[in-house]
Amino acid sequence: MRAAPIVWRIAAIALAMCTLAACVSVAPPPSFAEPPPAWRDAPGVGVAVQRDWWRGYNDPVLSELVERALADNTDLRLAAARVAEARALLDAQGAVQWPTLDLSLSAQRARSVGAATGRANLSSVTQPQFQAAYEVDLWGRLDALTDAARANLLASETAADSVRLSVAAAVASAYLGLRASDARLEVAQRTLASRAGARKVAQRRFDTGYSSRLELSQAEAEYRATAQIVPQLQLAIRRQEDALSVLLGRAPEAVPRGRALTEIAAPALPSAGVPSQLLRRRPDIAQGEAQIAAADANLAAARAQLLPSLRLTGTLGSLESSLLHGDPIRLWSVGGSVLAPLFNAGRLRAQVQAGAARRDQAVLGYRKTVLTAFAEVEDAMAAIRYLDEQRDQAEHQRIALSEALRIAHNRYNEGYASYLEELDAQRNLFNAELTVVQLQADALTAEVNLYKALGGGWEGLER
Repeated sequence: MRAAPIVWRIAAIALAMCTLAACVSVAPPPSFAEPPPAWRDAPGVGVAVQRDWWRGYNDPVLSELVERALADNTDLRLAAARVAEARALLDAQGAVQWPTLDLSLSAQRARSVGAATGRANLSSVTQPQFQAAYEVDLWGRLDALTDAARANLLASETAADSVRLSVAAAVASAYLGLRASDARLEVAQRTLASRAGARKVAQRRFDTGYSSRLELSQAEAEYRATAQIVPQLQLAIRRQEDALSVLLGRAPEAVPRGRALTEIAAPALPSAGVPSQLLRRRPDIAQGEAQIAAADANLAAARAQLLPSLRLTGTLGSLESSLLHGDPIRLWSVGGSVLAPLFNAGRLRAQVQAGAARRDQAVLGYRKTVLTAFAEVEDAMAAIRYLDEQRDQAEHQRIALSEALRIAHNRYNEGYASYLEELDAQRNLFNAELTVVQLQADALTAEVNLYKALGGGWEGLER
């Protein structure tokens, strides 16, 4: 008769725990980032963001390098391994919701002495047994953990897509930088040949008495200054080749070349659309959304741990012994257990608060990712606009300095000006030619950055 009050006590405790779990205060998540109404430097009507946007540069070698990197890059393989891990963890978590069935088999052979007879007895005992267990998911804790594992898998997949996009953009930028270094080396070698000719002229004029040793020394110094730049550029090219080889997943080696920098076509400008469309294009933003979903599911699972859990168990087996005669004895049992947390010094409540803090971190991380994405698109579009203007001005400057050098050279040959005037014109033209090459590379790279910022190469990918 005393069992009934105990049952009522357990029920009252369980009800109190449910009420306590419901009263756990969790701060609301931070607000999300609102997209701006429009871009500050909208490029106007453009082509749709293509998956293989790097082909727009019309350089077969560039396309081949990007595709080779997408197949062999180490970071991409590492991302694929993380996806495989997340998929396996999802399968493992999903299996927790199913009953477990185990088989145990114990066998024993013993020799003992009978107390009454004093004789030795040999006995053999075997006991096979099936054990089944199942946790009833009363409060959805297991479902929440499965949802969290599924969201983590999606986050891993979108992270792999983000790595794919970054690798493609990194290879394209590195290749354009390599071709720019090649172009600068050609300018330096061409200028060095011109300086060598000027040095010969200065030597001949000095030998014949038409000029002073000062002009010869100036010509020699200018030649040596240009000669120093050539090995610097050769070292830069070697380092760029090594970095590009690592992106390709290979040991450092020579990188094939395609079109010259001036022959590489700028791809059609992509359509940026409205800022809100960026939220569906970029894989890192999708990854942030999946991380928020995983954090919410983990928070729900942590809350469910405050509530009682119900576990059903059952066993079925037999007992066979040499001391028994006849058929083996059939053994079975069915039961259940309720586990209600009563006192744990606030550990479970602290886990709930930690889960809420991780949820807030995921939301704030998502907000930062979105804001960064908007800024990257704006920066890329502004770079395209202003670099085009700067490149045009630099090209006009190069043409003007080329004409200035021609005039200075003629004035020097006719004796109307000193060699210093021609020397200054040579230096200015050399610097202007290097600037034009750099701006050409920067303008092409800016479009790479725009495609990357817009999520090019990811939207519409098949999983």
